[in-house]
Amino acid sequence: MGEESVDRSEGFGERLLGVLLDRARLLPPQLIAPLVAEEVGRIGGRDVSILLQDYAQELLVPLPGKKLHVSQPEPIVDSLAGRAFLRGQVVEVPQTPSGVRMYLPLLDGSDTVGVMALTLDAVDDDVRRLLSRLSGLVADMLVTKGAYTDQFFQARRREPMSVSAEIQWSLLPPTAMSVPQVEVAGILEPAYRAAGDSFDYALNDNILHAAVIDAMGHGLDAAVMATVAIGAYRHARRVFVSLAEKYAVMDDAISRQFGSDHFVTAQLMHVNIATGELELVNAGHPAPLLIRDGRVVRQLETATTLPVGFGGEMPQVREHTLQQGDRVLCYTDGIIEEIVNGGEQFGEGRLIRCVNRLGKEPSHGLRADLRRLSHTLKRERSGRTSDDATLFMIEWHGGAADHLAVLD
Repeated sequence: MGEESVDRSEGFGERLLGVLLDRARLLPPQLIAPLVAEEVGRIGGRDVSILLQDYAQELLVPLPGKKLHVSQPEPIVDSLAGRAFLRGQVVEVPQTPSGVRMYLPLLDGSDTVGVMALTLDAVDDDVRRLLSRLSGLVADMLVTKGAYTDQFFQARRREPMSVSAEIQWSLLPPTAMSVPQVEVAGILEPAYRAAGDSFDYALNDNILHAAVIDAMGHGLDAAVMATVAIGAYRHARRVFVSLAEKYAVMDDAISRQFGSDHFVTAQLMHVNIATGELELVNAGHPAPLLIRDGRVVRQLETATTLPVGFGGEMPQVREHTLQQGDRVLCYTDGIIEEIVNGGEQFGEGRLIRCVNRLGKEPSHGLRADLRRLSHTLKRERSGRTSDDATLFMIEWHGGAADHLAVLD
């Protein structure tokens, strides 16, 4: 393709994205996906689908709307759309007798919110570049407009959701994040009935702040307690106090609001993403597992600390050093305390065996691997999840001393 042709193609792409931005700004949320389909049609695209992940992380569900191709939900496992979603990569499939079906991950930052599928008669590098930019813009618009409507949330639901689960999902950050030095991913189960479990994280300069909590009890009471615990944690994190002081702020908030007979177990972590140094406070929670080369090598032990809300002393912070490629798996007691065959508990040993078994298989990235672990554990429990069963994993890659160095 000549230079003049490239310039025309890039100019057309800029106009297309500009028109989409200008029109989307004032459109109601339900017209965003149809607008995308209309604009894709201007470059010869057809059969456009916008697919969002359901809450149980099992299906990609198409958004309805005029000019959209609406088919059956596609499984995240063993589907082309699912491959694009889990790996964050474009999947191209030649069509018979002609054309190419494309599945583009909708990346909002590093979080994949869904997949855009479309068919074109022909694809070249200029079209691929345009569609990559378009898919990023579509992801941003869905996230932004999603804050103004319930329709995107409703499309993602495959069964009724409890009030407590509604609260917990509104509390969560994106369920996955990836930067060159570190990745995180989390799964909340049972997706439509979760109550007291939650997780939170933030990357501030070179420090990844992370917390996993489990509020006592079930239902709405547990959800309310979890809300206070996460709110107190975020407050402490945003006023730049130490890890031990974060525990004290959360402890004070829970004890003042609910009294001394209520508590929240918690894991609080700082990970220096430049050095791999990890600080950990474990307040009554099952100890995190350190996974190296696909196998659990040990628990990350800490000094004994009372659960949040019991008025315990200032905790001792335990330090660990991660190696590049290490994963840290946090989980709540609903995983290991589920009653299985013969009335026995699932147990930590069974969890470790599942992790090690899956570690022998090829990795498809942190998010895909954690999802596979969650669904494997659910099958091992015969599909039962009678208590909240949350998984949260960190993978440290290492790298530049400053994650903003690329901008220098």
